[in-house]
Amino acid sequence: MTGLLGFLAIWGASRWFGWQRGVLWPALALWWVVIMVSHLPVAGDNPLRRVIGGEFEGWLVFGLLAGLVLAYRALLARLRGRKVVPEVGAVPEGRFRPVELDRYARHIMLREIGGPGQGALKRARVLVVGAGGLGSPVLLYLAASGVGVIGVVDDDVVENSNLQRQVIHTDERIGMPKVFSAEVAMKALNPFIEVRPYNRRLDEGSAAALVGEYDLVVDGTDSFETRELVNRACVAAGKPLVWGAITQWEGQVAVLDPAQGGPCYACIFPQRPAAGLVPTCAEAGVAAPLPGVIGAMMAMEAVKVITGAGEPLRGRLMIHDALYGESRVIGVKRRVDCPVCGAVHG
Repeated sequence: MTGLLGFLAIWGASRWFGWQRGVLWPALALWWVVIMVSHLPVAGDNPLRRVIGGEFEGWLVFGLLAGLVLAYRALLARLRGRKVVPEVGAVPEGRFRPVELDRYARHIMLREIGGPGQGALKRARVLVVGAGGLGSPVLLYLAASGVGVIGVVDDDVVENSNLQRQVIHTDERIGMPKVFSAEVAMKALNPFIEVRPYNRRLDEGSAAALVGEYDLVVDGTDSFETRELVNRACVAAGKPLVWGAITQWEGQVAVLDPAQGGPCYACIFPQRPAAGLVPTCAEAGVAAPLPGVIGAMMAMEAVKVITGAGEPLRGRLMIHDALYGESRVIGVKRRVDCPVCGAVHG
């Protein structure tokens, strides 16, 4: 009886002092060894044996059964761990795992995308500027589509007022930098992509170098200064830019690609609007689903540019009026006197 109380005392001490298993199991094993030694036939009738009680054969069977139970638990835990951890690096670079082929099957079935298009998505590197209202659906759909490397730039943190429309974030991540919150959601959705969070504000010193690392840029910011900066960097690097904007009930989308003959942002908007003429979402409000609608369109344009499917909105500006359920597309052209793209792609 005292022998069993010894095991209980060791277990209770481990709970009280917070011992790890690396301490608890050796302590229990040591106590069992003490019991076995005291009960050896050669030890005779000794005081310790009388205090502990029991017989040598009984304690031997007890130890063997306990060892088998612990070995079974360890094996079961290992098998469960192997089942839930995805083997992300199990195939050569650029090849699809069977689970990825199943995941992207609906893309691969599309004639305009197919296997080659899905392969292009896997190899693509897309930089998304802004992890807010527009960035949320863009990032989620690019991740779901299987874009191999997705960079996200934002210097803001998640706030309660964001959650009305910025669906990539959650209440429990309030206070977390948006880029890291977005990374959590994207990796939870698709563990087979690489997410590169940049918790910073894009500036003149970093924009050119960062844009140069990617094949395509998506701009979902609401700052005219940042839009112009991103446009200049994309024009200089010859990278296509998917641009979108929203306010209240209306949104706009375009693919800006002077390297392919289309206009840049400065061609369409040569001057900033007067102060107060185009208020931000924080100033004028915005319908919650609108960023989802426009952001999904932006993600669709990005997928089309990467895969070569259909006709992207190059040289065209889509304007969507959610309040009246109307969309229209107008033609936009490059300006030969554009101070941004005129000299570079003239």
